[in-house]
Amino acid sequence: MNNFLALVQNENMKIYRRVRTWIMFGLLVLLTILFGVLFSLDGGSQRMSAWDALDQLSFLYYLVSIYAAVIAADIVAGEFTWGTIKLLLIRPWTRTKVLLSKLLAVLLFTLAMSAVFFVIALAVSFLIFSNEPSQYLGDSPLSRILESLLYSYVDLLVIAAFSFMLSTVFRSSGIAIGLSIFILFAGNIFTLLFHPSRYAWAKYLLFTNMDLGQYRGGQVGPAGMTLGFSITVLAVYVLLFLAVSWLVFKKRDVAA
Repeated sequence: MNNFLALVQNENMKIYRRVRTWIMFGLLVLLTILFGVLFSLDGGSQRMSAWDALDQLSFLYYLVSIYAAVIAADIVAGEFTWGTIKLLLIRPWTRTKVLLSKLLAVLLFTLAMSAVFFVIALAVSFLIFSNEPSQYLGDSPLSRILESLLYSYVDLLVIAAFSFMLSTVFRSSGIAIGLSIFILFAGNIFTLLFHPSRYAWAKYLLFTNMDLGQYRGGQVGPAGMTLGFSITVLAVYVLLFLAVSWLVFKKRDVAA
């Protein structure tokens, strides 16, 4: 167990040693502060409560999804790009443990990035805007905002699992990152083209189930889709992505 934890620690060190990672954190913090200031410059600090500002700043969580996709898409493929995969696999660890340690490192990164974003957004909102009751979020604004962020985090995990699969399938981190970012931005287009209201089978597609915010307040989605249905579909896709990752990594020839 200690050896496995050391392996996870090693993967985390690889992530946080790179300047790219700290640039991601820096940009997230700077943009959150910048948009908070911009919201206040047009008189928003007089019209908007701190809770409303925090809700508005939540749109920047999309950056966390992009960063998670980049890290997940590079964590395995990068080993092939830099030629370090052989050094990793000659150590006394099974390929399953190596892959699992990388997956856990990605999950820890998403949690760290999410926590940093929420703390900074919360601090900016309450430092700049007035601590008054929300005009739009009801009597429990914190629970509404946390619910929204939780839905977004589930979407992030699905994209991260997809990116992780690409990272194991492709030897090039550039290809894996490029495809991950393309899929992340093209999801809404696919949803519009294959909408469940027009095609009954479309409710089983990945992207039509990723907007969990549509079920807020117990609402029913298109074609009778529910929150439980979408979560089940997403869970099946994530398990499929991870299964493909494991099978490909187990059989990957690194001798060449």
